[in-house]
Amino acid sequence: MKKTSLKLAALFMVILLVAGVLSGCGSQAADGIKIGLLNEMTGGNATFGQSSANGAKMAIKEANAKGGVLGKQIQAVVADNKSEPSESANAMTKLITQDKVAAVTGVFASSNAIAASSVAEASKVPFLAVGATNPKVTVDEKSGKVKDYSFRICFIDPFQGTVGANFVLNTLKLSKAVILVDNSSDYSKGLSSFFKAAFTKGSGSILAEEAYLQKDQDFKTVLTKVKALNPEVIYVPGYYEEVGKIVKQARELGITVPVVGGDGWDSPKLVEVGTAAALNNTYFTNHYSAEDTSAASKAFVEAYKKEYGQAPDAMAVLAYDAANVLIDAIKRANSLEAGKIREALAATKGFPAVTGATTLNASHDAVKSAVIIEMKDGKQVYKATVKP
Repeated sequence: MKKTSLKLAALFMVILLVAGVLSGCGSQAADGIKIGLLNEMTGGNATFGQSSANGAKMAIKEANAKGGVLGKQIQAVVADNKSEPSESANAMTKLITQDKVAAVTGVFASSNAIAASSVAEASKVPFLAVGATNPKVTVDEKSGKVKDYSFRICFIDPFQGTVGANFVLNTLKLSKAVILVDNSSDYSKGLSSFFKAAFTKGSGSILAEEAYLQKDQDFKTVLTKVKALNPEVIYVPGYYEEVGKIVKQARELGITVPVVGGDGWDSPKLVEVGTAAALNNTYFTNHYSAEDTSAASKAFVEAYKKEYGQAPDAMAVLAYDAANVLIDAIKRANSLEAGKIREALAATKGFPAVTGATTLNASHDAVKSAVIIEMKDGKQVYKATVKP
């Protein structure tokens, strides 16, 4: 009797061990479908990452309420790149090797997205960037070839730079510019070069290009040089922390000309850092305006306010669109195989996103419109939509 009990106990333990092994092998199925949300949750671009995570989580919540995808619930796995390229690569590695995600979306800063895409390509895991606009995110700089597994939901800087240049030349009617570029940022360097090309092609002249670095605090030396050049406009394709300080210090030095920039300005902290008064007579190109009157935009803004108690910015809506495009691709792939998801993403045509019908082109970039935003008494005011 005693031997029989021991044998039964041993058999029971073996069954438990086998069950444990099998459940481990099927962790993706047991937990649902894991999608990585890689964002700048802390560091210099934290407001972008927090908005992005909010938008993606809302899309996933809505999809789960409708039954999920492939008969399974979607699990969001959040990772913080700390607004640093090296941390972006580390976080992407963790999502892929430890969390075993089926795909990844997120990332605003181009330098961070380029680092993350290198890991995604090596691991052959689909990556859909949210706000990274530098061409090198989806196209390999050395070979010039389109990356197999890297995509983006936003327009790219050649288009954004051209929109900004044409706005200065044709709407503001100004032709003498100085460019202030963040030399530590792929985004800033890329956008400044595309603005310069379009501006000079349109008979504008660049009086000078001056440089600064992220996390700089005092810009008065370089701004004094800029003031002496007597430009009609200053172009600053940077991120909100430095842009706010630059504009505020420029006004303190008596520089009153318009300041123009790109989507890196779009953060509530811009006004907090730069002050409402100093930011008057400034403009930036962006992906979206909450003043969009389309039915899809109104519904999104209402749902976002209900969920988070605040109005969405462009990063929130882009991340919402990105998560929905990724979910749609998994549905069309009818599989969690990375190659099939990649093929479905590449075949995305006319997806009804909040930011407009979205098609991913041969370079894996979204073809969509840009908007011009004016800062007026601390508020964003929609000026115009520019189609590609």
